Amino acid sequence: MKCLIVDDEPLARELIESYVKRVEGLTLVKSCTNAVEAFSVIQQKPIDLIFLDIQMPQISGIDLLKSLKHRPRVILTTAFREYAFEAFDLDVVDYLLKPISFERFLRSISKIYQLNQPLEPNEYENAIPQSHEDTYIFFKEDREMVKVFLQDILYIESLRDYVRVKTVQKQIITYQKISYLEQKLPESSFIRVHRSFIVAIDKVTSFTASSVRLGTFEIPIGRNFKNQALKALNRNNVLQ
Repeated sequence: MKCLIVDDEPLARELIESYVKRVEGLTLVKSCTNAVEAFSVIQQKPIDLIFLDIQMPQISGIDLLKSLKHRPRVILTTAFREYAFEAFDLDVVDYLLKPISFERFLRSISKIYQLNQPLEPNEYENAIPQSHEDTYIFFKEDREMVKVFLQDILYIESLRDYVRVKTVQKQIITYQKISYLEQKLPESSFIRVHRSFIVAIDKVTSFTASSVRLGTFEIPIGRNFKNQALKALNRNNVLQ
């Protein structure tokens, strides 16, 4: 994997550089002192993975992420915990708090490799019957197969070749196509409302012609899915 380091602290850059050199399969393309320099490199060279600091002069790491239309994998390296929620909402792979040990660094790299291993479709075959009460499915996350009860799922979000499964208690990011899950989930309980979202019908607390709300989460209704989504929601008497 071709790596880019972005950090305004020399010692922090040197530490990650030394870790990258110790891991077979990682190649350091460049070590940047700020986000502006990093943005230029990303436009010119293929980058698979960015080790990105958050608080930097001129442009923060978060702002750099938001500016990238096609993002490489990102591992955030920061001394501040308070950005974690926003960071994971931007689909970063991991969030490393400084000082970073080599062991913790390796765990992040392991996550990258696991994300690059697709699930075989037959791992899902016959796993989801048409009733989801007390029914569960296993999703592969890192090196573990994680059990998720269908009744706990709020929504599923497409992240290109991956999906984020948001439940009442947690979220799981796994390598899988949303279209495959759409075919396997029971139609009576789940509806695709957008090219990037499937929602659990019984978790919808309100909806309009343009969006559905699941508690504090608001999900857009895509134009191509509007008729089917509204028909399903009305049929299930989600909102009178």
